[in-house]
Amino acid sequence: MGRGRAKAKQTKVARDLKYGNGETDLNKLAQELKSNKTKEDEIEAAWEQLEKDE
Repeated sequence: MGRGRAKAKQTKVARDLKYGNGETDLNKLAQELKSNKTKEDEIEAAWEQLEKDE
């Protein structure tokens, strides 16, 4: 009991994946990946700065 909404959402997502148009916005994906890499670089730079300060 209580799984009705969760199962309905899973079913909806599965249908969207199966019957969706399948078009992927590659430009948007590339932009997201690029921005994630930039944040990782910023974090690494901050760690390096902390290590230098010690």
